[in-house]
Amino acid sequence: MSLTRRDFVKLCTGTVAGFGISQMFHPAVHEALAGTLTGERPPVFWLQGQGCTGCSVTLLNSVHPSIADVLLKVISLEFHPTVMAWEGEHAIEHMRKVAEKFKGKFFLVIEGSVPVEADGKYCIIGEANHHEISMVDALKEFGPNAAAVLAVGTCAAYGGIPAAEGSETGATAVSKFLGDNGIKTPVVNIPGCPPHPDWIVGTVVLALDAIKKNGLEGGLAEVVKVLDSDGRPTPFFGRNIHENCPYLDKYDEGVMSATFTDKVGCRYDLGCKGPMTMADCFERKWNGGVNWCVQNAVCIGCVEPDFPDGKSPFYQA
Repeated sequence: MSLTRRDFVKLCTGTVAGFGISQMFHPAVHEALAGTLTGERPPVFWLQGQGCTGCSVTLLNSVHPSIADVLLKVISLEFHPTVMAWEGEHAIEHMRKVAEKFKGKFFLVIEGSVPVEADGKYCIIGEANHHEISMVDALKEFGPNAAAVLAVGTCAAYGGIPAAEGSETGATAVSKFLGDNGIKTPVVNIPGCPPHPDWIVGTVVLALDAIKKNGLEGGLAEVVKVLDSDGRPTPFFGRNIHENCPYLDKYDEGVMSATFTDKVGCRYDLGCKGPMTMADCFERKWNGGVNWCVQNAVCIGCVEPDFPDGKSPFYQA
């Protein structure tokens, strides 16, 4: 099966005829698994900054494809503090060797914000040669030589909870940190608290598919074209939740739920932030397509740049 870039974007949003919601972008992933990436699996370094590891957990819940296929057939995950066998100095030195060998060709995935206060000592990711390596140090070392940076989760994309009011750590979004330090490596934001595993895997496959067809520089340029003004891929973050919500007709009719146990009406009066949130949760759903936030509670706008402060209090209209 050969997919054009436009077809792939449609597939990500579930609009290609013949493919159900549970199979979103699945054929494109199968194409990648079948060898359309010329057998080369790009090296990926996954670094964890100031966060809760929830973005790693959500990735491990990937269903189509399975996380095993992602790690063994789509990418070459060379560093991930949660799932790798190595640890300590050996792991750091391995990452450095791979980064040198694939200079300009590896991908850097950042989970969590970058705390810049106290010379970055609020987040130490490892140690080598008797020297502590902070998240600040790691981004300065690996950021300039990466082909692209994926800021996974709202903390990495926009600062998130670590950067909320009262923070003492100087928690900063990845793109802001790179910009402040003159690092021009392109950044793709994949927000969410946590992001859907499909958003992470789908963005990676979209990038690899574009790179295969257009070369590294041309492929990354194609990826940039599908980003919105907040750096998010529009195949996943291009539609408003409220305008596509199955309860929209109840909102239009003025039928509002007074409590969470009232499953009939719109949840806007309970604090739903769907009207100001861009994501395809309403269609993609979570937990293997079983349910989604508004079905059981409310949308809290976790994919937006002003989360959480701008979306608080969560349960007030």
